[in-house]
Amino acid sequence: MQEQLMAEIPFIRLRMRLDQFDAEPATIPNGVVWSDFDSARHARPARDLLNEVYAGGGGQVEPYDTWWPRLSADPEFDPELCFVARCAHSGAMIGFAQCWTSAFIKDIAIAKAWQRKGLGRAMLYRILARFKSCGAVQVDLKVKAGNLGALGFYRALGMMPVDP
Repeated sequence: MQEQLMAEIPFIRLRMRLDQFDAEPATIPNGVVWSDFDSARHARPARDLLNEVYAGGGGQVEPYDTWWPRLSADPEFDPELCFVARCAHSGAMIGFAQCWTSAFIKDIAIAKAWQRKGLGRAMLYRILARFKSCGAVQVDLKVKAGNLGALGFYRALGMMPVDP
């Protein structure tokens, strides 16, 4: 029943035109380090973090043994478009984003304890800078219409709604 309700919630597509994106890289919060994505080390913790963050109303990710093979086999998957933030002290994954080669942010998740500290902004700016350096014209993502916190966050950073 909950899955049916989640499927009925509309999404809003947001876009950042990269010719309008010239921001300096956002300062990464103290205690955070970036890591290159390594599927052997990061795929399982990424799925766990996505489930942790999405449990508050965003749904859930399929079981690992279904999710990872499907994701990594997708023609738009590129491990270079997976972004990992770790706690410098514990090494735990505290931020993860996965993007498609079509300049679409598929998933972005920041651990609850690290939200509202600038990590989401730093992660998004890192993603936008990567796509801009690759020649992308714009970057899109989708947000559930009822996720007012995420909508406000993305809009404050300059992303604008577009028709689906």
